[in-house]
Amino acid sequence: MSDLAAIARLLTPFRPTAGPFVVGITGSVAVGKSTFAQALKAAFEADEQGVDLVCTDGFLHSNARLEELGLTAQKGFPASYDHAALRAALEGVRRVPTRFPGYSHVTYDVDEALTREVAPPDVLVIEGLTLRHPLTGPPGLLDALVYLEADEADLERWFVARFMGLWDLAEHDPTSFYARFRSMSRPEAQAFGKMVWDRINLPNLRDHIAPARALADLVVRKAGDHAITGVERP
Repeated sequence: MSDLAAIARLLTPFRPTAGPFVVGITGSVAVGKSTFAQALKAAFEADEQGVDLVCTDGFLHSNARLEELGLTAQKGFPASYDHAALRAALEGVRRVPTRFPGYSHVTYDVDEALTREVAPPDVLVIEGLTLRHPLTGPPGLLDALVYLEADEADLERWFVARFMGLWDLAEHDPTSFYARFRSMSRPEAQAFGKMVWDRINLPNLRDHIAPARALADLVVRKAGDHAITGVERP
């Protein structure tokens, strides 16, 4: 049995007797939430269940709104999300088809074209930040929460690598948010990515994301190569 199949089985006791089983995946920026969520979705689908996958990124305020609020440098922090909209979507999808907004990591902004309607599935996996945050609503919005954790040094390395990957792709894409950094040399861009980690993502992790660990139902530990090394209840 694969690691993800075993994790899906560990989540079974949290499943409600009726309606969608809503499973949240959270953890630091760059910890691999999207990849893990896709793999967990596949594990549930292997049991012939109807599974959908959504992300909290679509519930971020737009870049323009963040600028109005003076929160541009705190994107990803709790205040940068539309908690009421996220709460309403998680409540609605248990009963009726519900619209979930989308987000582009290329333009680094909410993208209306990526909005989609999600019908109540057997299992809904939602990955991202601000899950089980007090402003998002009561814990009952999620039936189960999985927290992904790794050493901070690995998280920093993964974040800078992701930043540089987007920086590379922006070389021939002037519409990319990262095109504005193409005037930097590679070492300068790497140093800038590290600065973003140190000043924004690391404080967000320590102050706002890590507290979700104690509220999670399962904690999944990852090694420096992203391999799962352990699963525990907090």
